[in-house]
Amino acid sequence: MKTEEAFCISAGRLIDPLLRRDEEPVNLYVAEGKIVDPTNYPKDFPWTKIDAQGLIVLPGLIDMHVHLREPGESRKETIRTATMAAAAGGITTVVAMPNTIPPADHPDTIAWIRKKVDKEALVKVYPTGCITEERLGEKLAPFQSLIQAGAIALTDDGSCVQNARIMRRAMEYASVLGVPILDHCEDTALSDGGVMNEGLWSTLLGLPGWPSIAEELIVSRDILLCEKTGAKIHLQHLTTEGSIRLLRDAKKRGLPVSAEVCPHHIALTESALKEYDPRFKMNPPLRTQKDREALIEALVDGTVEVIASDHAPHALFEKEVEFEKAPFGVVGLETLVAVCLKELYYSKKMDLVDLFAKLTVGPSRVLGLEPPSLRYGSPADLILLDLNASWKVDSNAFFSKGKNTPFEGMNLKGKVVLTMIDGKIVWREKRVVGEQKTV
Repeated sequence: MKTEEAFCISAGRLIDPLLRRDEEPVNLYVAEGKIVDPTNYPKDFPWTKIDAQGLIVLPGLIDMHVHLREPGESRKETIRTATMAAAAGGITTVVAMPNTIPPADHPDTIAWIRKKVDKEALVKVYPTGCITEERLGEKLAPFQSLIQAGAIALTDDGSCVQNARIMRRAMEYASVLGVPILDHCEDTALSDGGVMNEGLWSTLLGLPGWPSIAEELIVSRDILLCEKTGAKIHLQHLTTEGSIRLLRDAKKRGLPVSAEVCPHHIALTESALKEYDPRFKMNPPLRTQKDREALIEALVDGTVEVIASDHAPHALFEKEVEFEKAPFGVVGLETLVAVCLKELYYSKKMDLVDLFAKLTVGPSRVLGLEPPSLRYGSPADLILLDLNASWKVDSNAFFSKGKNTPFEGMNLKGKVVLTMIDGKIVWREKRVVGEQKTV
């Protein structure tokens, strides 16, 4: 495809969460990698028409919690396959977690990731750096060097910094550097050995429980440390009613705290584990119906401003073992949009503007990025969504190497049909543009 190709995306329903805009029919014009005003071009300008009648035109989505698995675990996923999956899911920007092998605790690792991204990624990728060396929670990583190398945020995701003194120092330095801390909240003294939520179902199934308070203690601690240091913290994958209550109170007090929830935690509960299926084993675990409802309420009322997939792929042979031995984690890039539509839009809890703000405006503000928009001059990162397309989740059709979805066989509604980045179509009608693979 020629980089100078220009497009007229015609007669679509345009939704721009940043501008609070929802109108149709709208013609949107793309040239030189940006959204443009067609009146600045000759009347006979050769626009390539894309018929968007019956489709929704949206800014490209941001998923700020993705495990790319490179370097070190390419059997699970690669930068190429993960970003193919992202493009198929309408995600034009991903934020890569640092729990790789080696971990991203050194600027050379960040540089390696960026070089690999430049060669192989289909979407935009922002790496994060570790809070502590080797994610062991014992010694701070070189924050300034990581940021200078390209890290957009700091996190030990997959692990929680257990030592409050070290976490305080991390927040103090992060505050000075103006970079957010992405906070995996888990007191391992309480969660150690747990494989599912502690409660009735863990008792019935005879599985070791993981109590809600293991999350809530760290949420409480780190909100207090945030208040002390002024650091900007983002609470990752919250799952409990108690965590939401603590977050809501922190926001009322004006603290710089944000949070995310994941589609699987708003769609499923601990009862899904009744067949001991490792596809439902994740960190943090599925909780109760009451917790699920609290997460949804927090999205609806704005207490939680981000939805993120926590895409965590594993090889099939790793997951297809007895439940207690299976690794934690589920994939989510290719089901993110449709599951959110099912649980939030088709259930009449949120409108499309508010829903997609959680996948565009919310994460961009947490990360300090320019919010995605379809206004003139914005980068032409956009997607076309068929809101009415019905489909059944089939992991064999995923672009991701990871097939460990908790939504296997689920009937969903809403499918991305085109993804464009900087004015270039990277995914269209079930295929990566320029690639052999189709589904």
